[in-house]
Amino acid sequence: MTYQLDAAIQQHYDVGVERDRLTTWGRLEAARTRDLLHRFLPAPPSVVLDVGGAEGAYALPLAAAGHTVHLVDPVARHIGSARAASAAAAAPLASAEVGDARALPHPDGSADAVLMLGPLYHLVDDADRAASLAEARRVLRPGGVLLAAAISRFASALDGVRDGYLADPAFAAIVDGDLTDGVHRNPDPAGRPEWFTLAYFHHPDQLRAEVTAAGFAEVEVLAVEGIGAAGDAGALLDDPRAREALLATIRRLEAEPSLLGASPHLMAVGRRG
Repeated sequence: MTYQLDAAIQQHYDVGVERDRLTTWGRLEAARTRDLLHRFLPAPPSVVLDVGGAEGAYALPLAAAGHTVHLVDPVARHIGSARAASAAAAAPLASAEVGDARALPHPDGSADAVLMLGPLYHLVDDADRAASLAEARRVLRPGGVLLAAAISRFASALDGVRDGYLADPAFAAIVDGDLTDGVHRNPDPAGRPEWFTLAYFHHPDQLRAEVTAAGFAEVEVLAVEGIGAAGDAGALLDDPRAREALLATIRRLEAEPSLLGASPHLMAVGRRG
């Protein structure tokens, strides 16, 4: 399959808007994602396939921890940066290559874990998401674990209230579209890159259903930022004691059905039977 990344998505990542996200306004997302990886990934050494892993924000630390990590991403710029960082690392990646989540360049049953921390929200068509989940299952060994991230259907509505974007009719129209069919469309990607790019936003129940339909067992859908997204968590993250209290509270509520949709990001965890 020849992969052609949508021009709007390519432009968004080429501009570099997301480059520092996990060390700035996305710090809580990063902390919680690391928490979930630590909890659900098999102990090293294991083979981890990071699909859509960008420049290696999670792949490189996992390699340093003793995992054999293969990185696949559709953006050539990301792969170039990941390879450069890997070459300078004491524990390099096993591989880093441009590729398509719907046609992974790895053999059947070759991975202990698959991370999909981006593909599900950049594959807008249902069939493409199903194909990517089928590929994840194919490359996993029996009992292998999938961790797949999604953006909540309600993320832009919550952003619109918290950041005041709803005062702009253009953003209000984006929210209306998201709530109608889950497809997030930015009408001015060059002028307002902070409004993100073409993406699909999941309802929590839909995410669970898609992963289950792909043949995964023991599927859980957990909040990533959870209630931590209700305000600015920066001060709590900066204080070690407050940070642990914040993370412990989010963990306690991460599976609460009545709060799942209020988390900007969701994490589906499932196992290949």
